[in-house]
Amino acid sequence: MSQVNLKEAITKGETSLGIELGSTRIKAVLIDQRFETIASGSFEWENQLKGGYWTYSQEDILKGLQTAYRELKQEVDRNYGVTLRTTGSIGFSAMMHGYLAFDGKGELLVPFRTWRNATTGRAARELTDLFQFNIPERWSIAHLYQAILNEEEHVPRIDFITTLSGYIHWLLTGNKAIGIGDASGMFPIDEASHNYHATMIGQFDDRIASKGYAWKLEELLPKVYVSGEQAGELTEAGALLLDPAGDLQPGIPLCPPEGDAGTGMVATNSVKKRTGNVSVGTSVFAMIVLEKELSKVYPEIDMVTTPDGSPVAMAHANNCSSDLNAWVGLFREFSEAMGFDIDSGKLFSVLLNKALEADPDGGGLLSYGYLSGENITGIEKGRPLFVRSPESNFNLANFMRTHLFSAFGALKLGMDILTENEHVAIDSILAHGGLFKTPVVGQRIVAAALNVPVSVMSTAGEGGAWGMALLASYLTGKASGESLADFLEGKVFKDVEGTEIAPDAKDVEGFGAFVERYKAGLAIEQAAVEHLLENGGR
Repeated sequence: MSQVNLKEAITKGETSLGIELGSTRIKAVLIDQRFETIASGSFEWENQLKGGYWTYSQEDILKGLQTAYRELKQEVDRNYGVTLRTTGSIGFSAMMHGYLAFDGKGELLVPFRTWRNATTGRAARELTDLFQFNIPERWSIAHLYQAILNEEEHVPRIDFITTLSGYIHWLLTGNKAIGIGDASGMFPIDEASHNYHATMIGQFDDRIASKGYAWKLEELLPKVYVSGEQAGELTEAGALLLDPAGDLQPGIPLCPPEGDAGTGMVATNSVKKRTGNVSVGTSVFAMIVLEKELSKVYPEIDMVTTPDGSPVAMAHANNCSSDLNAWVGLFREFSEAMGFDIDSGKLFSVLLNKALEADPDGGGLLSYGYLSGENITGIEKGRPLFVRSPESNFNLANFMRTHLFSAFGALKLGMDILTENEHVAIDSILAHGGLFKTPVVGQRIVAAALNVPVSVMSTAGEGGAWGMALLASYLTGKASGESLADFLEGKVFKDVEGTEIAPDAKDVEGFGAFVERYKAGLAIEQAAVEHLLENGGR
């Protein structure tokens, strides 16, 4: 599309805006009616450990949201000579799970408790037993019930709980809404009704009846919407909050707010049954759209949904790229101390590609990139750890391969449950995330871990914000009766190219040997938790 036509499309609002609040970056993406990105903006941030909880402040949430939008708006002005005043639709997504609790005046009662916290073990176990449905520690209901068990003083004052995406949507529309995919990380969803599971709601209320709270659980939860439904429109106050300059006009329709799992499925065209995707970042998760229910409850497997309500099995590991990034940062410091100024992309590319020269199993080295606790392996606190024996083949190639293997170690244990215990059929896995910007390496490692072919599309670098923009576009651009899967397959991805890498037998065997070492060494990691104090004992 020409610059003139794009300028006209922007002026007329023939666009869709997606904003995703990820764990390390808030990104805003504006797409045209061909689903191509025409402007973007971002804000870098990090969670902080305060008062024993991983959190982001309200100030940073709003600052990041406004900064990402302002950068996008400036890019529109710079590239097209247009002041952005409207779009055809908007959607917000964010890290799934967590706990945001508000009183009747809309005041946040306790700091945002993110998915990264491993503080709800008792609550998760009791609710899993009560519902006979796996309730992970990250889920909103686990956070709420743990607060009840802890007899926290804010609990009787709760009027509303939601996720980060639901919070942003509420601020901008006044509507307490949530997309079904994100809702499925708050409380179990009934596939038939596309709503919270009514029987389990009743079980929860009965369990806490003796507490005498003035509220019932259903009254606290946001209303569930499925993809394609309008979940509100931008209010005057919301427009001014997003764009303090006052240029953005109210009245724009908003699609349901979603979690990053849902946007990952959309961005990789993985909403059909027997398809799956792997999303790599601070955490890593693999999601498989199921043909049938699992035979039993597994604490390592989350049961969530696609944005249109199909059941999904998700293996979610809290830790993935953070420790790897820290080691790359150390190599950067060394290179700078030697007087070399190396481009970040080249540094990552050189180091990651060294892993392809390594021994298949990583030379007997072992690492755990646990900056936080890891639910799949039962480790409650973060203790990044690297260990080797005198006989290990300690070189740069094996060092990098080991840290890449470790990034997917916990995920592998979760996925084995689906493929080996439940014999879940997977036709294709699509991968996305920053790791795959370096060609081949990430795909080979994931293919070895999961022992299935792994594809990366040319759109893989677009990420969750683009997936959210697609969901916003589906709201206004779908044909009558057109499903989300058909919309993605027939319109968005019909001409998108991708590369597929099949698992290499030596890589698969090497990863298998590493995983056995990884499982055997968990006692070392647990000992580090028990004996290496917070802040190194300071």
